[in-house]
Amino acid sequence: MMVELQILGLMVDPITNMPMLVLRDPRSDAQLPMWVGAFEALAISNELERITSPRPMTHDLLHNVIGELGARVAKVVITDIQDNIFFAVLHLETPSGPRQLDSRPSDAIALALRSGAPMYANADVLRRAQDIDLARGHHGDSERIRHWLESLGTEELGKYEQ
Repeated sequence: MMVELQILGLMVDPITNMPMLVLRDPRSDAQLPMWVGAFEALAISNELERITSPRPMTHDLLHNVIGELGARVAKVVITDIQDNIFFAVLHLETPSGPRQLDSRPSDAIALALRSGAPMYANADVLRRAQDIDLARGHHGDSERIRHWLESLGTEELGKYEQ
């Protein structure tokens, strides 16, 4: 079973100083936090803020190529989590039929935002993400980080919820 997700926020994790994207299931408020690379965070943020660059960035270029080939992004599915690493599949509708491409979730989400495509996670991934070690490599402070995530307000998360 798949669960549709929305972007709850995009911020910098104060412990790792890395960008963190937080997705959520609007029906249960279950959160799916994931760290993303700086470039991917910028690509996601630019789309959320409706900022366009004078020349196409990588995700814009890929979105344009997909469209020029007569295809479209149908959906993104976060399919698995292994050792705190998420895996995703980009679902495309093409003139020759549906295609599925392995993708990093952050890249798939950046494309989904540009395409207006829905984002999903397998229900098992969402359930298992609730037990993710948020403090991996930070002295087992997972509970403190989870509490921090739960306490975040609109100011910290941004105004991205869709």
